[in-house]
Amino acid sequence: MRATTVTEVRPARAPLSGSARVPGDKSISHRMALVAAVAPGRSAISGFSRAGDCEATLSVLRDLGVPIERASGDIVIEGVGWDRLLSPERDLDCGRSGTTMRLACGLLAGSALDLTLTGDPQLLARPMERVAEPLRLMGATVETSDGRPPVRLQGGWLSGIEYELPVASAQVKSAVLLAGLRADGITTIVEAVPSRDHTERLLSWLDVPVETAESPGRRVSVRRAEPRAFEASVPGDISSAAPLLAAAAAVPGSSVTIEDVGLNPTRTAFLEVLARLGAEVEIEPSAETGPEPVGAVTVAHGDLRAVEIGESEVPALIDELPLVGVLGALSEGATIVRGATELRVKESDRIAGLVGGLRALGADADELPDGFTVTGPAKLSGGAVDSVGDHRLAMAFAVAALAATGPLSIEGLDSVADSFPSFVPTLESLR
Repeated sequence: MRATTVTEVRPARAPLSGSARVPGDKSISHRMALVAAVAPGRSAISGFSRAGDCEATLSVLRDLGVPIERASGDIVIEGVGWDRLLSPERDLDCGRSGTTMRLACGLLAGSALDLTLTGDPQLLARPMERVAEPLRLMGATVETSDGRPPVRLQGGWLSGIEYELPVASAQVKSAVLLAGLRADGITTIVEAVPSRDHTERLLSWLDVPVETAESPGRRVSVRRAEPRAFEASVPGDISSAAPLLAAAAAVPGSSVTIEDVGLNPTRTAFLEVLARLGAEVEIEPSAETGPEPVGAVTVAHGDLRAVEIGESEVPALIDELPLVGVLGALSEGATIVRGATELRVKESDRIAGLVGGLRALGADADELPDGFTVTGPAKLSGGAVDSVGDHRLAMAFAVAALAATGPLSIEGLDSVADSFPSFVPTLESLR
């Protein structure tokens, strides 16, 4: 178990203002690194995330014999293709990153390697059968430990499948699509609810034939193909921008701008929720030069009112739902989130952690089997909360601290290193 520290966050005594940039998008960084590793030639990626999760992906690739140079936020990867990946001398350590483990399983399913993927205790508690099942159907040998890591993977000759996702998951979709690049025939994923589409955008941009259809369900198909080497820039992570924008919505009189942030339509649902809550939201797109749309987002405080989030909205909001709960505590009426069972199997049980933390601050919050309810407006107190080592909860509680009546001590705020290592100084710069 990783040691945690207790960090005090003071209430905002004045409106938040100014502009900031956030780290490169984690989801995009993972995918660019993994694809570059099997794209023969030299790929250069600027703005690559320095988050612990993305460092885990680079570590896994290095253990597979992929040469990687790094200078600040820029990396250069010498892609070796699937056939020149080396058998690792040890188990592949994915740290705390479920994205690393699931996507690496998909990428390596079509290799000739026999290996084991493991990670920190937090990762070892997360479900992996959801990615193992479709990879087995394609022809890989995948063994889990009672449905969880460590995962033993023996790659092999793959055949394309049509697979309907039982649970909306961009990670499972991406793993199957990456495996499909080494499979005979067509590999098709069917989604009842569309999830983030970074993988198919990147593959299409790299001249891999990707076909999409919207009925019945959303269907994404790939064929056996070899991506090309590339140069690209990773936009700012909208999920890292979210707590800063939520802070602007929470503190009266505030207005905050996040520059050069990703505006992928499958990731901007939180901006729509902020507007429904009553915040003022302004989006300024930039010219597109890569696979992802980019721009600036400004959020200003408004009179907050409760919202309801249903199952169809959850996949596009999964990382931001703890922030919805915090803002719900500051809003007039009952904010209700349903269809979010997935929150219980993230880095922590985020439903239990969020509700417990909000109650500790004096909010009226209750767990649902698949979500939560928060009734406001509440007068949040200071005191102490435990983020249970979960970076999303830690950032959500930091936002709550800004609107509290006294200082809030947050146990485990150091976990923000998983996604946003500079979160605390960036937040402080807006005071």
